[in-house]
Amino acid sequence: MAAERGPKPKSIEANRKSQKGAPLDDEDARAVARFTEEATKQYGRGDRIRPKSVKDKKLRSNLRLLENKNKQAAIEAKNVEILLENNEGLLETEHELERTYKVRQDEIKAAVGTETAKKGFELRLDGLGPYDVCEYSRNGRDLLIAGRKGHVATFDWRDGKLGCELQLNETVRDARWLHVSNQKNFAVAQKKCVYIYGGDGVELHQLKNHSEATHLEYLPYHFLLSSISTAGIIRYTDVSTGQSLGELYTKLGQPTAFVQNPHNAILHVGHQKGLVTLWSPNSASPLVKLLPHHGPVRSLAVDKSGTYMVSTSQDRRMSVWDIRMFKEIHTHHLRVPGTSLSISDRNLTAVGYGTQVNIYKPEIFTHNPDLVLPTPYMAWGGEGISTGRVRFCPFEDILGIGHEKGFSSIIVPGSGEPNPDTLEQGTNPFETSKQRRETEVHALLEKIQPEMIAIDPNFVGNLDLTSHEQRVKERDLDHKEEDKIAKLKKRGRGRNSALRRYLRKSGSRNVIDEEKERAREIVERRKERNVEKQKQLKQAYGPALERFAKKGV
Repeated sequence: MAAERGPKPKSIEANRKSQKGAPLDDEDARAVARFTEEATKQYGRGDRIRPKSVKDKKLRSNLRLLENKNKQAAIEAKNVEILLENNEGLLETEHELERTYKVRQDEIKAAVGTETAKKGFELRLDGLGPYDVCEYSRNGRDLLIAGRKGHVATFDWRDGKLGCELQLNETVRDARWLHVSNQKNFAVAQKKCVYIYGGDGVELHQLKNHSEATHLEYLPYHFLLSSISTAGIIRYTDVSTGQSLGELYTKLGQPTAFVQNPHNAILHVGHQKGLVTLWSPNSASPLVKLLPHHGPVRSLAVDKSGTYMVSTSQDRRMSVWDIRMFKEIHTHHLRVPGTSLSISDRNLTAVGYGTQVNIYKPEIFTHNPDLVLPTPYMAWGGEGISTGRVRFCPFEDILGIGHEKGFSSIIVPGSGEPNPDTLEQGTNPFETSKQRRETEVHALLEKIQPEMIAIDPNFVGNLDLTSHEQRVKERDLDHKEEDKIAKLKKRGRGRNSALRRYLRKSGSRNVIDEEKERAREIVERRKERNVEKQKQLKQAYGPALERFAKKGV
């Protein structure tokens, strides 16, 4: 006897509702639907796939599985957020009314260890400032400061050991550390040209071709020292061989900012007209032109990954750009035009303006329409001292500030990278003199050639897909490009001639270029010739037959 079958129990899957069809009286279902929708919106992988519209059964089942995997991955990514609610190392508030930017340096020194508290100090150098230059070496061990009146000093800022001290009695515009070695060489842009000094303060070289340099940059992987002059001329010199590369003319007047992209060694130059141009030694013209501001650019900074660029201008704006898409993310107003920018290893951004220095969290690099004015993470100033240059120390929670009365080192929790890559050349803060010598030799053997500098550094090793005809044209310097207008003149006549079609399809009427003007002139001349030809035919036919004269086209 067959067992009696009762009603089938309703499965849990059958009771589940879609996100839009969740019952309104069920709070849990609505919460799950809301959570799933937020996860899909934040971590989703594009538009939703609709398998029902696919006729093939196998493809439909595969798409259904793929859609379920994408949905589950978004939910799991949303669930993991609870594991990392706060960024490590940053200051945290105990309740909502507290603000981290109100914390003073003496309070931080009292809360941290003795060795960390020693890293926050202040050098009073009255009468020798303003100190517009403060630069840390790539491993963060040494500090280089320079005053506008000619005072230059290098020292190990952790141990307080002085390296050298110079009184040049000449205007100093900029200074940069060169490659990390036991000599600890550095370059100084003085009034007439650029000088290279050793770690003991002895003058080693005089680069006369770098005349009237206002800004300096050093490309460590290429051993290139680059400068830009008051006339807007960019110059490169290979410090390992002494060879000078060609000069690049910006043709935009005196520059206002000069910084390199650490990811691809492209130079970013800020100009008086609000332009930012990107330069490579392989191109005589700028690779990219950006217009982030309407006033003169005051300072620039690019993050370590080469993804974001921050700029300030005379119109009191601070602009954040995504360099991958050349698209603006945020624009904020400052009280005073920003004079200096620096981005740390952990993407904290320091902005020096007037007598203040504000430090912002990495939130400014994320697109958030509701973020009108970001709240500073930390602040320094208020003593009426005009700030010069701000620089984060690599692998340390330290920010160096050069100002009119000397130099200040402040503690910024969470700004430094705690795990340095000791295998990368020049970035080991604990290396010995023997390791420095070995690193210098390896760096010279692995030196990257200037021809490899490009916006996309991954182009090296890719296939060259240019055609044989294009290569022949590039080699033939006397080759003349085909004249489009001359080619169109021989193709057809009438209202639908090649010239008239070109004029109709060549874009907006407000856009005027040389080819379009030539095409219009040819059409007008052709009309005049046809009118003259018709008059001659009428005269030849006489008054009785002039109506048979062919009308000019």
